[in-house]
Amino acid sequence: MTDTAPKFRRRAEARPDEVLDAALELFIAQGFANTRVDQIAKRAGLSKGAVYLYFPSKEAIIEALVRRAIVPVASEAIANVAQFQGDPRIAISMTLRMLGQKLGDTHLLSIPKMVVREVASFPELAQLYRREVLDRIIPVMRALIQRGIDGGYLRPVDANLTVRSIIGPIMAHLILADVFAIMPEDGISFDRLIENHLTILFDGLSLPRPEARP
Repeated sequence: MTDTAPKFRRRAEARPDEVLDAALELFIAQGFANTRVDQIAKRAGLSKGAVYLYFPSKEAIIEALVRRAIVPVASEAIANVAQFQGDPRIAISMTLRMLGQKLGDTHLLSIPKMVVREVASFPELAQLYRREVLDRIIPVMRALIQRGIDGGYLRPVDANLTVRSIIGPIMAHLILADVFAIMPEDGISFDRLIENHLTILFDGLSLPRPEARP
């Protein structure tokens, strides 16, 4: 009896994640609008009523998916740059490489894919993503850029626009691949994108001009 109770509690504690895993598979396969709670329950091996014990609505499930997968990544990125002092290129490189590594996990990558697909028909998801991710990370990135300008590490650029230039290619990469099915030859490969992006971001596209001859 003493062995059964802890096992039961562990099973109960795992059920919200089992619901989220089942929901994610269905959202990716058939879309948010076409997925019913009873389908999620069946995939998770639970009753429909049991699902509602953990999540009051289908919208609550998709919000929980974002909070479970994306918010911790955003928090790690914020921790990398919030108090960073010195050359901001170090913090930017570290943060983007961390992000590229995380997005290499296909299970985690499926969350931003879902957001891209569903955000137009589910505006509350856009508000959630902005509140939990963008509104937290954009100000600390902007402050990092401004510290770099003030410290003489960066040219006097517009900090707000520079943040968009830093994060924009990553979002564009995902949208091109997932919405328009325009895929690089070696697959979506976020780690290679990050390295290419960092090269362009810090060094530009133009070759160095040859030194003028005396």
